[in-house]
Amino acid sequence: MITLRYIQENPGEVIEKLAKKQFDAREIVGSIVELTEAKNQTQVQADKARAEMNALSRDIGQLMRTGKKQEAEEARQRTAELKEQIRELEQQFAGLEVSIRELQVLLPNLPHVTVPYGKTPEENEVIRSGGVKPLLGAGTLPHWDLAARYRLIDFELGVKLTGAGFPVYRGKGAQLQRALINFFLDQARRNGYEEIQPPLMVNEASGFGTGQLPDKEGQMYHVTADNFYMIPTAEVPVTNIYRDVILEAGDLPVKNCAYSACFRREAGSYGKDVRGLNRLHQFDKVEIVQITHPDHSYGVLEEMVNYVESLVQKLELPYRIIRLCGGDMGFTSALTYDFEVWSAAQEKWLEVSSVSNFESFQANRLKLRYRGEAGKKPELAHTLNGSALALPRIVAALLENNQTPDGIKIPEALIPWCGFDRIP
Repeated sequence: MITLRYIQENPGEVIEKLAKKQFDAREIVGSIVELTEAKNQTQVQADKARAEMNALSRDIGQLMRTGKKQEAEEARQRTAELKEQIRELEQQFAGLEVSIRELQVLLPNLPHVTVPYGKTPEENEVIRSGGVKPLLGAGTLPHWDLAARYRLIDFELGVKLTGAGFPVYRGKGAQLQRALINFFLDQARRNGYEEIQPPLMVNEASGFGTGQLPDKEGQMYHVTADNFYMIPTAEVPVTNIYRDVILEAGDLPVKNCAYSACFRREAGSYGKDVRGLNRLHQFDKVEIVQITHPDHSYGVLEEMVNYVESLVQKLELPYRIIRLCGGDMGFTSALTYDFEVWSAAQEKWLEVSSVSNFESFQANRLKLRYRGEAGKKPELAHTLNGSALALPRIVAALLENNQTPDGIKIPEALIPWCGFDRIP
């Protein structure tokens, strides 16, 4: 959430920057500025009334002692009027605060200066790429056919048990899933991330804290009886660990990783892009989260991008790193890099990770602060997160890119976690 002070002091800049995200903020920002002025005037009136009431309260005793009962009674009556006036002004002040807050949460995060202009994914900027696209011969199969041939994933059984988008992994398919999860977690731990095992459901406050609510409630599974939400990513519970927390500057950065199942309704998805593992309602992912000092967050972002790049390199997958344009960015992000890997049979790029800096946007919602210099007020920290990595499209690319007449090869780095080097 953009701080109210920043909106008040820079309304034109907020409008201009959010236009890069294809968001017209003129009406909302104008209303916030107007309501904030009204709130400030209400505060002035209330303070003035309190000062007068306090002065009268002091005078009443003196008037009574000097025998001026009539004047003392008039002062009491005026004090009662002022109490009622202050009560009404406080209610008005509280109502204005609520109205401002309701508008404030509708504004997305401001994009970083390096975010390119653009409306669609086609206008995103490729930063760099790596790996070699495999040249597969005749008879190349997409991953959904490979999954069926090798009895790795049963999509139809998932439909029977739950519905489309809930696959069942079996045999070496289940082993491959578990191996990837352990591989990603072990790599994160070796890079200084503390492992967290979070709940798979969160409350409304947690959804609000990381920005899923009120922006993405239509994409989340809602457990209505308890007003819980199934998590769309481990980012939500892990980052909310630090809600209403004041950290010491010396403890930054905080580095956490977590494996979780993720749940997304993906409303409106259809067609060839949802075939097989391309788009699921339930999938596995390992997430990395960092809480940092504001001065260091963009250096940390580059560090996280380099770390995710090392993972796809170890898996021997052709990849490219993309900086998202304003129109393709998420609500909470200030700067996002997407990772895509090449799917040889589908002949397309598949997104497998997003690494984002949210600056103080989430921290302001979470009231997540750090204590810097002694005697100074705690300040908002910066939060970052990244997929490291999401499994479904990684599995799709691994199966497709490594198919041979003798079976599916396992990347060398993954063999110790799989316990086998080939799916025969």
